[in-house]
Amino acid sequence: MSESGQIDHFVYGVRDLAQAVDAIEQRTGIRPTEGGRHIGRGTRNYLLGLSPDCYLEIIALDGENPVSGDQNVAFHLDQLESDRVLTWAIHPADTDGALVKARRHGADHGKLTPMSRVDADGNELHWTLAVDETLPLHGLAPFFIDWGDSLHPAASGIAMAELTDLEITAPDADAVNALYRDLRLDVTAKPGEPAIRITIAGPAGTMTL
Repeated sequence: MSESGQIDHFVYGVRDLAQAVDAIEQRTGIRPTEGGRHIGRGTRNYLLGLSPDCYLEIIALDGENPVSGDQNVAFHLDQLESDRVLTWAIHPADTDGALVKARRHGADHGKLTPMSRVDADGNELHWTLAVDETLPLHGLAPFFIDWGDSLHPAASGIAMAELTDLEITAPDADAVNALYRDLRLDVTAKPGEPAIRITIAGPAGTMTL
């Protein structure tokens, strides 16, 4: 992965968080680490490291944390019909430049917005995020994140697995690959129904999400 287009994390949307975490533990032998709640956004997550600077976010609705005001539920999880990898994030060296490049390919993620959450140990994390939650290009267009001075979640002592495969399929693979080339991502989409599939491995075996 090039310096300007590093994969930061994958967003695995699930309908039942506890059930999804149990399933990953049973299949891989590694139990994801509790992340925290996105207060006001109606969601909570668990995390599984995939490298020192990349992780899997397992995210679901949080019944004890209602959405504030007129905000949408993150990634429209309230409309989720099946567990799946919804989208992914990268941490480009030049985030502003990456936003401009993405717009050229029909993926307008808007502007960077400050975000925060409190982790399971009570530590507050801060980051800036640019994401269009309509998920441009069926979620295949990565969104952008900058952790600033906060410790990257994958380097915070969370449970670690191994990412053994990444497969992206798109109805218009040529258009998606043009975006990836512009972002200097060492990833190639194949023709097919829109999907992001990752395979993770642990001591008990592998699991494809």
